[in-house]
Formats: sequence, C-alpha cells, structure tokens
Amino acid sequence: MNKAKKLTQKEYLMILENIDDAVIAVDQNGVINLFNPAAQSFTGRSEKTSLGKSFFECFDWQETLCYLTRKALDEGRSISDHETVTLKPTGTRRARPVSVTVSPIFSTPGPQQGAVLIMHDLTQVKSLEDAVRHADRLTMVGTMAAGLAHEIKNPLGGIKGSAQLLQMELGQTNDLHEYTSLIVRETERINRIIEELLDLAKPRKACFQSVNVSRLLDEIVTLQKNSVRERGIQFKWQLDPSIPEIPGDPDLLTRLFLNLLKNACEATPDNTEILLESRIDAEYHLSLPGSRPTPMVLISISDQGPGIGQEELEQIFTPFYTTKTGGNGLGLPICQKIVTNHGGLMHFEKRPEGGTTVNISLPLFNNRS
Repeated sequence: MNKAKKLTQKEYLMILENIDDAVIAVDQNGVINLFNPAAQSFTGRSEKTSLGKSFFECFDWQETLCYLTRKALDEGRSISDHETVTLKPTGTRRARPVSVTVSPIFSTPGPQQGAVLIMHDLTQVKSLEDAVRHADRLTMVGTMAAGLAHEIKNPLGGIKGSAQLLQMELGQTNDLHEYTSLIVRETERINRIIEELLDLAKPRKACFQSVNVSRLLDEIVTLQKNSVRERGIQFKWQLDPSIPEIPGDPDLLTRLFLNLLKNACEATPDNTEILLESRIDAEYHLSLPGSRPTPMVLISISDQGPGIGQEELEQIFTPFYTTKTGGNGLGLPICQKIVTNHGGLMHFEKRPEGGTTVNISLPLFNNRS
C-alpha cells in the first residue's frame, strides 16, 4: 500500500488560491497574514492592501465578522453564522449574503496562533429560495384562477352580450350609450385579467429552438423605439457578440423582454437612456443531476427611474401587487413564470447611480432533453 504524499507549503497555497470560498487568516493580534483570491473578490480589497493590516480596522463596518473573529481569538473555539451575514464590499460591488465560520489556529504543541475565517457565498442559494417562494405563490394563484375562470367567464359573456344588445337598441345618440360602452369595456378588461391568470395556471408548453438573443433584443427595441420617440428616450447597447444562440421559445422570450422593456420605459424620465447588456454570467451556473454545470447568459435592462425600495423588491413578483396606476400586477409574475420555464433566474436590484436593473440569467445549453 503506497504511503500518501505529504503536501508541500506551495501546494497548500495553490489549493487556497483555487477554492471558491473566501479564506482570511489572522494572527493572535488580529493582523491579516493570508488573504486568498476569493477573499479579494468577496470584499473588494486586494491582497496587497490587506496583508499586515489589522482585520478589525480593515472590516470595522462589518460588525458580525469582527464579533465572530474576536470571539474565536479570545475564547479559542470555532463560531459560525450561516444566516445573518451580508458582506458589503467597498466600492460599487453588490452586497452578498455569506455563511461564516471562524476557527482558532493552534500549533502542535503550543498556544493559539490566530484564527482562520472562511466565507461561503450564499447568493445563488438565496436566489433559488426566492424562486421557489415565488413559484409557490404563482401555483396558489394559478389554482385559484383555474377554478374561478369558468365560473366568471360564463356570466361575464352574458353581461357583455346584453350590453352590446342594449347598444344596438339605444343607438349612438342615446344618453345611455356611454354607460353601455363602459360596461363592454370593463367586461373586456376583466376578461383580459382572467386570461392572464390562466397563463399563470396553465401556461402553454415552451417550444424550444435556437434563439439569437442579440437579434431578438434588437427586434424588440425597434418595436419599442417608436412609442418613446417623443419622450427623447435613447437605447444604449453593450451586447457580447460572441454569445452563441441559446435554447428558448422565441414567442415567450419576446413577451418577456418586451414586458420588461416597457416597464423600463415607463419608469425612466424623458431625455434619458435605457441600457441593455448581455454577457456570460460569472455568478450563476445551472447544475442538474447527471449533467455537467451549464453556464448562464446574463441579460440586463437598466433604467434611470426613481429606483426600487426593499419593500417593493420583496413583493415585486406577488400577483396583483403593483405600483403603477392602472396596472393589474400580473405582468412580472408572468415574466417570472417564463424565466422559470426556461430554467433561468430573474432578479431586480437598485442601481447605485439611480434607477433599477433587472437581470435575467438563462442557460446557454439545454440540459432538459
């Protein structure tokens, strides 16, 4: 039986440099003596500006990290937080939820030499939890819609038909014609809401084919340009031309991006611009049992509107929740359903410079066959 080879210090460092978790080691005085590349990515700090500095000074705004590290140094025991830590990097990088474990470092034999802090990114886990929660809401509303649609549509058709007969009897000049027209319009509006609810309950099955995302977005912007021409809104492109075609349903994806682009146009002020971006998503990938991880394509639409608050972010995919006058609150839940049916993720974020960005991540390959 061959004896296992003992790793050298260089090999240990190579492992630390290549793992996805952030690793920060400090001595007993809290001075940083190891800061791996993942830690640089998580915190926005470079290794050069961190080594030899006090951890508690470098991260004085991260109260939980400082508390956990101090506990491990003072008490010589491991301590963890897997729920409440949100890492707020310096600069404009997005905050990310992380799980944290801090463990003491002991020499053999000898006193405690310091502590090692390990952070694991929970962004993808939180996004998947949100997606499941949204899917549960849509399922509940869809079940209600399927049961009520038949009961509502039959009498609604009778009301509309009776109002149209009254219109014919009264004629255009009768003072009551305005009221019969109102009845017809409102029954048609209610019918549209029911149809959208049925889209949530029983959406048609996606017909996958190869879709050129850049070409699709170009066609949608061409359609939308005319409606905002008088407002002076411009469209700016930052699309990656090297992204290959992705599997998707062209009609459903058109509906998705057209809805999101309309929302951006409604939110953004006159004489400003809307930014459309596409690139390979560095943050997410799709992993299915029995298949290799699939890279994702990220499509972002950014407006310069008033932005979106935390309370709105938590409710934005809830059916019937809307901040728009005259909106029915079903557009974004339907968009979420389309993205989910394509195996993707969608989330909104407030832009540091003002406005809102919606990010849609879609699989680059089809692992569903």
